[in-house]
Amino acid sequence: MDLVGEYRLLAGRGVVWSALNDADVLRRCIPGCQSLEKLSDREMSATVVAKIGPVKATFKGAVTLENMVPPESYTIVGEGKGGVAGFAKGSADVSLAEDGDATVLSYSVKAQVGGKLAQLGSRLIVSTSRKMADEFFGKFKEIVEGDGAAPDADASGGDASAASSGEASSSFAGVELDAGLAEEAKTQALSDAPHRVGEAVSEAVHEVETEVESAAGRGFLGGPVVWGLAALGVVIVVLALMS
Repeated sequence: MDLVGEYRLLAGRGVVWSALNDADVLRRCIPGCQSLEKLSDREMSATVVAKIGPVKATFKGAVTLENMVPPESYTIVGEGKGGVAGFAKGSADVSLAEDGDATVLSYSVKAQVGGKLAQLGSRLIVSTSRKMADEFFGKFKEIVEGDGAAPDADASGGDASAASSGEASSSFAGVELDAGLAEEAKTQALSDAPHRVGEAVSEAVHEVETEVESAAGRGFLGGPVVWGLAALGVVIVVLALMS
């Protein structure tokens, strides 16, 4: 299986390189990752729960970083075993290229699977791998570009909302509601309520009648007699709710 991809990240190459070598960042980005431990500067161990089609398994494996050229590129070599589900092993060449203030991350993966995973077919495996890669780099992009930007925006929005609310409150300061007008409005609302309920009920009954006529015409569940009794029961319930 071969898989290639490219992502443009709004962060400096040094920041992206550091994140790619940060076990905590990788753990947060890898879909289904339960644990990721950095054993040395070039070795990591991981436990990942993955689901490919009908096969779901816990994979335990080791990852080694090779051909390191900081902060430009490296090769990830790894193998994971999922018990009866099978195994997966392969390598990925990762490179970082500066693009102004941004960084273009490119990767090329070569991998092979065995066991039940191999029986699922290459199309399903490739599509699932692509989905997991998109999830990984989507989260990675959020982290390296600064996931603190959104809360700041929310905070500023909250401040603006609070300011607007304060202005609205101050604009009504000193205004007193007329008790007579308030009582009149309340009385009018209560007097209109039965009329509005009656209209809603009439519409509901009309819809029921339409559906009943349609079902009766089709002879569904016994024909017109059964549906006529059902309609009568619905009308009785509606009238009871009105009362």
